[in-house]
Amino acid sequence: MTVYLPDGKPLELPEGATAKDVARALGEGWERRAVGAIVDGELYDLLKPLPEGAKVRLLTEKDPEFQTLFRHTLAHVLAQAVKEFFREKGYDPESVRLGVGPVIEKGFYYDIEAPEPLSDEDLPAIEAKMREILKRDLPLKRFVLSREEALARYRGKDPYKTELILEIPEGEEISFYQQGDEAYGFTDLCRGPHVPSTGRIPPHFKLTHVAGAYWRGDEKRPMLQRVYGVAFRTAEELKEYLWQLEEAKKRDHRRLGRELELFLIDPMVGKGLVLWLPKGNVVREELMAFMREEQIRRGYQLVTTPHIGSLELYKTSGHYPYYAESQFPPISFKERGEEEAYLLKPMNCPHHIRIYAYRKRSYRELPLRLAEFGTVYRYEKAGELLGLTRVRGFTQDDAHIFCTPEEVKGEFLGVLDLVLKVFATLGLKDYRARIGVRDPKSEKYVGDEAKWALAERQIEEAAAEAGLRYTVEEGDAAFYGPKLDFVVKDALGREWQLGTIQVDYNLPERFGLTYVGKDGEEHRPVMLHRAPFGSLERFIGILIEHFAGDFPLWLAPVQAVVVPVSEKQEDYAREVAGRLKEAGLRAEADTRPERMQARIRDAEVQKVPYILVVGEREKAEGAVSVRRRKKGNLGTMPLAAFLEGALREYRERRLEPVF
Repeated sequence: MTVYLPDGKPLELPEGATAKDVARALGEGWERRAVGAIVDGELYDLLKPLPEGAKVRLLTEKDPEFQTLFRHTLAHVLAQAVKEFFREKGYDPESVRLGVGPVIEKGFYYDIEAPEPLSDEDLPAIEAKMREILKRDLPLKRFVLSREEALARYRGKDPYKTELILEIPEGEEISFYQQGDEAYGFTDLCRGPHVPSTGRIPPHFKLTHVAGAYWRGDEKRPMLQRVYGVAFRTAEELKEYLWQLEEAKKRDHRRLGRELELFLIDPMVGKGLVLWLPKGNVVREELMAFMREEQIRRGYQLVTTPHIGSLELYKTSGHYPYYAESQFPPISFKERGEEEAYLLKPMNCPHHIRIYAYRKRSYRELPLRLAEFGTVYRYEKAGELLGLTRVRGFTQDDAHIFCTPEEVKGEFLGVLDLVLKVFATLGLKDYRARIGVRDPKSEKYVGDEAKWALAERQIEEAAAEAGLRYTVEEGDAAFYGPKLDFVVKDALGREWQLGTIQVDYNLPERFGLTYVGKDGEEHRPVMLHRAPFGSLERFIGILIEHFAGDFPLWLAPVQAVVVPVSEKQEDYAREVAGRLKEAGLRAEADTRPERMQARIRDAEVQKVPYILVVGEREKAEGAVSVRRRKKGNLGTMPLAAFLEGALREYRERRLEPVF
């Protein structure tokens, strides 16, 4: 057989040759250093046979693809270590049944059915066994079995592997990877790729936690245990990640939400349904006020729509049944012999469409921008709910722009400007854009192909004109139109999808929307869907973690706490707090019978931006001694001077204090 090297040079090899044979043919240096290969653009290990005429580029440990190889092999090492862990506890290793063990960002996991539950306390022992397996430097071997032979290995022993084999299409290769020998090694059904031996895996890994995971993600199937691990090329990368992990725990919005009394999710109220406590509601209202001001300034009109809608409304839009599984079941009842069916509102757009359609429209009214803080409901699986970032009821800063085809680009650029204003106001400086287009092979998309192509082109042109850094993701479009999402990095470098803009030629068609053009004829409008925050719940959850609960003054639930030195200044402390409140600041006087330092410490724990200490001197001079979070003691100043500066900081929505 013949393969071709990166420079185009042909290389003659025996039939069935692998990338290992390529490395051997290129000399001892390559044979020693090679860990895998890129074959016709696909990642291969050294063990998989090469196709005739393949273009082959060998990989070493310096190549970025090496991480995928060793992380995948670490998933197998984890499975082997779990089997050995239970063997030492007296169990038959075959009683450990295995689901899947893929590579994920920064690491790997394996889904396991064990003879007794695993816990995070078991991970150090399992991790130690993994390190032993690395030291054994077990060579990996790849082999292929027929469907009958493959099933014979697992039938009656492991229902998960049996199911996976039965789903492999007829004629497709069924491959296995074995590390070590049959008696004391480990063999797994796997497509690969892997490193050549366990000794090639860098030792910079750590098992992080155990979680529940339904088999194949189906809550009606058995619950397995998913063991997660992270793995890196260097010790420094692992150390940095573990620091980030600890910092993320400190910033966890669920923990801070309790400590700062921001929100509550009460099982008696319902899973995934948020109760906003007074302090959390301040953050929510401030964000809404900011968005409301911006929208009105930019020509939006505010509307309000119901929390439910007729099932027919969502059948017409296509949301039902397209997204039936992620919606709550319809509510059906009979009235005066007629059956009616309603749906908890999963989307705001059909309601806004009906507002547009209630009377004849002229081109002179366009663009028509309708905005709403609309609460919607989605049925998320219980196992996928996560604090504020994955809920069942949430409020979107939703708006829909109805415009002529000629106005699409200008309106899109206007929305981009609004989204970037949001990011700048909140100090979210590191972001990228992701354009979601349809997958031409998928049948989930509705509408005319030419209009899809036009919408995709309009989004790309607007993104380029705005100077955005963007990628195009095939298959990421909504069923009715392409979209642009913003992916933002927070203070820890984690990426979050925030803000979306969609161009939609299809829903106006489905609802028969029209406007009268300059020519006196009826034309079809185009619809833009946009939500700069996305969902307020998710956005606030991300902000809590981004700021570590230490909000800028304009978002802080309590902006200033006045602390008297002794009870002699309590009346003055109340007077100061009263003046701050009258001026529009959120202020409290802490006159509890606690030591002054304890009251100051409590205000710091609650992350209050300003602590104003008042003693006899301050009382006599009408002044306050100012302490600013992260800046310390700023000294004494007249109350009027503090008030002027704090109000400016608040009203300008500054990220940095004025003092």
